[in-house]
Amino acid sequence: MENKLTRNIYFIPYALWILVFVIAPITLVLYYSFFDIEGNLSFINYKTFFTPTYLMMTLSSFWYAFLITAVSLLVAYPTAYFITRTKHKHLWLLLIIAPSWINLLLKAYAFIGIFGAYGTANAILEVLGIGSRQLLFTDFSFVFVSVYIFIPFMILPIFNSLNELNPSLLDAARDLGASKWTTLRRVIFPLTIQGVKSGCQVVFIPALSLFMLTRLIAGNKVITLGTAIEQQFLVTQDWGMGSTIAVFLIIFMVLIMVATGNRKKRGAKNER
Repeated sequence: MENKLTRNIYFIPYALWILVFVIAPITLVLYYSFFDIEGNLSFINYKTFFTPTYLMMTLSSFWYAFLITAVSLLVAYPTAYFITRTKHKHLWLLLIIAPSWINLLLKAYAFIGIFGAYGTANAILEVLGIGSRQLLFTDFSFVFVSVYIFIPFMILPIFNSLNELNPSLLDAARDLGASKWTTLRRVIFPLTIQGVKSGCQVVFIPALSLFMLTRLIAGNKVITLGTAIEQQFLVTQDWGMGSTIAVFLIIFMVLIMVATGNRKKRGAKNER
């Protein structure tokens, strides 16, 4: 009885946090989504969201989020695999994660200097004889900077999965005559798929709602759901439409979390 009472007491701060910072904001967003720009109760915002303009913007957001996630995964998996086989793997992991501690705005402005007309990237292109190129305010610069920012969050869960992998399984695959590629494809990757799914989740969801990089790095040439929400709240002052876009963004995020969630417990329950 005492232990149950103690658990209930410890649960109170958690419940208050969820209520104030999760449930209440979502409820407010849902509430405002039913009001038009003049403050009248209406479903016009939901009707507007399903127009071609907003549907194309949603598809564009998913495309860029998918692209950022796919590139991050292609770079992160071999990087994490290499780190787990080094002597000082935790030191290397720390060096990769350390840049994520720097303020996002500072990193964005740093890349503005690197990709600018007189920046480091164009200076290298001049030395190589390629010539100066317009790198800033392009899809390439937006995806590149986004991948740079999100890649530590992709590497970390994959590294943890690879680090927990039983070495005897790799020895068994080698003894059975499996090549390195076969071992990676048939043993290592399937056993670390949960780390991959976790990495994709923590990259895809925030990439879907990017808005600051679209302004600073892409020059507003890339429009995402996050950019649309910012414009509706700060530019057009249409809180209802901004809230409606946010509602659909929350729904998309929940669906992604469900799709990439851990089904291990469900499988274990079925086996019983």
